[in-house]
Amino acid sequence: MAKILIIDDEPQLRALLARIIGLEGYDVEQAPDCTTGLRLLSQYEPDVVLCDVKLPDGNGVELVGRIKEIAPAAEVILLTAYGNIPDGVQAIKNGAFDYITKGDDNNKILPLLSRATEKARMQRRLARFEAKLSDEHSFDRIIGSSEALRQAVNLARKVAATDTSVLLTGETGTGKEVFAQAIHQAGPRAREAFVAVNCSAFSKELLESELFGHRAGSFTGATKDKKGLFEEADKGTLFLDEIGEMPVELQAKLLRVLESGEFIKIGETRPTKVDLRIIAATNRDLEKEIAAGNFREDLYFRLSVFRIQLPALSQQREDVAEYARYFVGQFAAKMGKRIETIDDAYIAALERHTWHGNVRELRNVVERSLIMADGERLSADTLSPEFRAGDGAPPDSLALDALERHHILKVLEYAKGNKTEAARLLGIGIATLYRKLESYGVK
Repeated sequence: MAKILIIDDEPQLRALLARIIGLEGYDVEQAPDCTTGLRLLSQYEPDVVLCDVKLPDGNGVELVGRIKEIAPAAEVILLTAYGNIPDGVQAIKNGAFDYITKGDDNNKILPLLSRATEKARMQRRLARFEAKLSDEHSFDRIIGSSEALRQAVNLARKVAATDTSVLLTGETGTGKEVFAQAIHQAGPRAREAFVAVNCSAFSKELLESELFGHRAGSFTGATKDKKGLFEEADKGTLFLDEIGEMPVELQAKLLRVLESGEFIKIGETRPTKVDLRIIAATNRDLEKEIAAGNFREDLYFRLSVFRIQLPALSQQREDVAEYARYFVGQFAAKMGKRIETIDDAYIAALERHTWHGNVRELRNVVERSLIMADGERLSADTLSPEFRAGDGAPPDSLALDALERHHILKVLEYAKGNKTEAARLLGIGIATLYRKLESYGVK
């Protein structure tokens, strides 16, 4: 039920409005002056405030700003006995939803209330979503307490408060996008868009179109105007993942955006201006790429104003157990499983492993373990064969083949026969999966 607060010093009018609005199914509270209204505002948390302009202890036009400070999601409709244009203009500037004249506009009140309450509810939903998003991508959600990781987090926290370009470097799977989102959420552009693009996922032509947009007819297949990701991220943050894969020809265009804040769309002659923050990431050694002629030195210096090297999992082995327990909880909830015990042998096997794919590989391994687990205990038996073959005497090859077969078939069963999904979970190519299934006589 939507809640309405009426602030008016005329008792009869206030009571009449309350009755009319109440009969429409709204919950109504009343206040005779600004002081009482502001006190009720925090306690009652109304969706809409109906407020008189002339009040004993203040002016409704000026009160709008204070109401919006205390309850940003609440909408304010001002009521006045003598409407005038300057007051109406100022009320809207202060954040009022509308400004109407008593008597003449009585028939407008209920439709206005309906629209205002809907807008207030949308704003509350948006605020809850933003709060949830901010919490999910905050620095506090970055797992791990190793010195190497804490140093990277501390650097990221410091640069987040600025508008400086950031270059995140490190091996594949070290969480560069997680850091980029945390920097955005902790920065001055947190309420604006965070747009991410993987530069290695597109050909040169497609990447140029994705980033900068194009006009209809500018090339074959361009049937309509397209807004690029630079425009989508305007006022926010654009995350350029795998920047080392960007073709040299596009690097010059990116440098122009960084230096002037403008670019020219494909098929246009006039520049488009944008205001955004750039966070880039790469697993390549850009200095070597510069020496090889694959990356522009001037772009490198412009991007790496503030550089953060993210540690590989091999540099934070003390965090492996913490990561594993977090992923176990995450996937157990997702799969509807209950895991009461994680064996020490399971954790030890993970800590011994060489994590070439870093945290991303660890996450996939834990997900596969949860698929393999039949009870409430996660043991080393739920790991794939290469983990169990880690130490000690060489395993029996036939036994290892049988374990692998059991593992692959169980993952395929979990993926409901979807071979592409099974290959992803197993961390192997689809062709490899088909070859193994053929050897098992499975089609």
